[in-house]
Amino acid sequence: MATINLDPAVAAHLEWIGFVRPTGLVVSAPALVRAGAVLNRSDAEGQRLLRTVLQEQIFTAAEGPAPYAPDFQAFASRVLDWSFSAKGYAGTVENPIPPELELTLTDYSETLRPDFAVRELEPKEGAASWQLLVRVLDAGVDFDGNVRGGGTLEASAHSRMERLLRHTGVSAGLLFNGRAVRLVSAPRGESSGWLDFRINEMEQNAGRPILAAMRLLLRETRILTGPRSQRLNALLEDSRKFQNEVSERLAEQVLHALYELLRGFQAAHDASNGELLRKALAERSDNIYRALLTVMLRLVFLLFAEERDMLPEEETFLRNYSLGGLYERLREDAALYPDTMDQRYGAWAQLLVLFRMVFDGAKSDGMYLPRRHGVLFDPDRFPFLEGRTGVDLAEALQCSNLPLVPDGTIYRALQNLLVLDGERISYRALDVEQIGSVYETMMGFRLETATGISIAIKAHKRHGAPTTISLESLLEQKSGNREKWIQDHADRKLGAKVVEAVMAANKTEDLHAALQPVIDFAATPDLVPRGSMVLQPSDERRRSGSHYTPRTLTEPIVRTTLKPILERLRRENGNAPKPEQILNLKVCDPAMGSGAFLVESCRQLAEALMEAWSIHGGRPAIPSDEDEIVFARRIVAQRCLYGVDRNSVAVDLAKVSLWLVTLAKEHALTFLDHALRHGDSLVGLSRKQIENFHWDIDVTYDSPFRAKLREQVARVESLRQQIREASEDVADSARRDLWNDAQVELDKVRFIGDLAISAFFDAEKPKDRELKR
Repeated sequence: MATINLDPAVAAHLEWIGFVRPTGLVVSAPALVRAGAVLNRSDAEGQRLLRTVLQEQIFTAAEGPAPYAPDFQAFASRVLDWSFSAKGYAGTVENPIPPELELTLTDYSETLRPDFAVRELEPKEGAASWQLLVRVLDAGVDFDGNVRGGGTLEASAHSRMERLLRHTGVSAGLLFNGRAVRLVSAPRGESSGWLDFRINEMEQNAGRPILAAMRLLLRETRILTGPRSQRLNALLEDSRKFQNEVSERLAEQVLHALYELLRGFQAAHDASNGELLRKALAERSDNIYRALLTVMLRLVFLLFAEERDMLPEEETFLRNYSLGGLYERLREDAALYPDTMDQRYGAWAQLLVLFRMVFDGAKSDGMYLPRRHGVLFDPDRFPFLEGRTGVDLAEALQCSNLPLVPDGTIYRALQNLLVLDGERISYRALDVEQIGSVYETMMGFRLETATGISIAIKAHKRHGAPTTISLESLLEQKSGNREKWIQDHADRKLGAKVVEAVMAANKTEDLHAALQPVIDFAATPDLVPRGSMVLQPSDERRRSGSHYTPRTLTEPIVRTTLKPILERLRRENGNAPKPEQILNLKVCDPAMGSGAFLVESCRQLAEALMEAWSIHGGRPAIPSDEDEIVFARRIVAQRCLYGVDRNSVAVDLAKVSLWLVTLAKEHALTFLDHALRHGDSLVGLSRKQIENFHWDIDVTYDSPFRAKLREQVARVESLRQQIREASEDVADSARRDLWNDAQVELDKVRFIGDLAISAFFDAEKPKDRELKR
């Protein structure tokens, strides 16, 4: 973990957080420091107290060997200094659990309640009074294993705790099974996070920092009596605010990584004497931008998958193929050979191998990767990334044409993705929606070639993107027109001193010096020569910047939208919708962007599907590499979700978002090509309009196409239905064949619709439009 120029107090917290490896966001190191939580790495007193509690226990054969602490009250009072006699505790004889902390699940004949609860002694008006809920489990019960409680609900202790926290609005919960303490954070409308403090690790001398961290977070003074701004509730909230700041700043760095990659491919193109990208530049230059964006999406996807343990953990993979391993080797090379990183090659070839392995799968000794497939890693989509001009397999096997992308490019790109302020970024703590914000920063560009010696001008608006301008074109303008020329071309106002220097400039060198205060050096660290590739933001991108939809917004909107539909289905079935009714629902986002609303719909419909399975039965066999929630999300994503966006890049981003939320360790990426489409939701014709070959819905025209169109649409419907209902054992290639067949039929229908649309837009007067039609 990188800790360059890092506050020692922050570094100490990063160390124990790295040891326990939280899932999702619980606490952040800077928030801990701001709350005055200074870690005592040598907490000998805490360890003495823990060992005293362990020595007092009597073990049975079923409980297994020490260390084991079955008595939560003894553990909490001794190690965490809880005084259960205080008025702030519920769950004792004097203060039973109040009804407001219970959740009755009538359909399951079960009531969820904590064993203990802690609240502020003098709660602030309008603020949550309860701070922590505690559930004590039997000896060694798995936090994540599904069990049946007093009713018919089959769920894990963890999922029960999350459900109770969201219902009561309490910010945090504790699970205790004698062998570990799990701290759960599940605020309403946001993703949950949790971390485990394992007693066997804390009992060892090397585990003292972990024990010290647990005591810092969970001692009575932190939960009950300390300054309100430093209590656990405030700490968790502050951590989430900090994480949102991290995701915003990461988005900016990822854009910088995209610029790095562009410069690296420019260098590789120059090294090939202009051959590498010649065909792509001549045919459709924006494909180069989309290819580089695809590489960035692959990297972010793989970092997320690596930290979620979705890729092999075998030593050969970690050392030779993982992104983390590659970054560490490049970091060592940069320390030893800083001046030659841009004359060294090999990292790009390793990335290409990794991309191929993810797409086609790989197996060697103990290492196994399943075939993922999906357009994200398809090597034939942008063959020039591998130095190929086409999709010929023989050419793919020739390594002599691999692009000479410098190792320095890959190192700087990965550093932008992995390190922020000297701290290693945790992708485990990022929501899919937050990663969506990273994606959307890279949207809205077009690739051009510089018309002269150029520089990038900083964006005027926050989250905007720099615009590259030609210094030679600027120099050609009259002195008095230059300020307006820059404002028109880069949407940037200049300060008085900069304007004065720009007006007085007589050479491009003078302009370069004059514009230093507004140059974006991440986009153009050096002058860009004539003919080089540059990324230019679209007019819309410059005006609006990049935005993403946080889960705090999508969760209540989706829940409110689905509520009347699900309630109607519940009334029809007595207690819960049937599984087939859930899977027959269709949710469409006509302007989906990176898919934030579809991701949240996937989550909530999957929860409804699991409820339907538990009530009505019919749950399919769940593969060994998935838990029930991921399995349910995969089915929902395949059968219920649809989206359209006029930006073809957004379609790719939405697919990646749904892949991340449905990712399983040994399964291909969910097939989504039939459901997420590139197009304009505001321009098009209904089936009736296409059959009538007329845009007027009230006109009935005896079209010669009607009968044939109906046959073709029926075939498309049949093929799409086969895709939606395909079981898990249907290969990705078989689904793709079905979709290709559907596209052949759909193209015939689309052609007729496009003709009618073109007739409408090709003329202004109704009579002329009718003639065109």
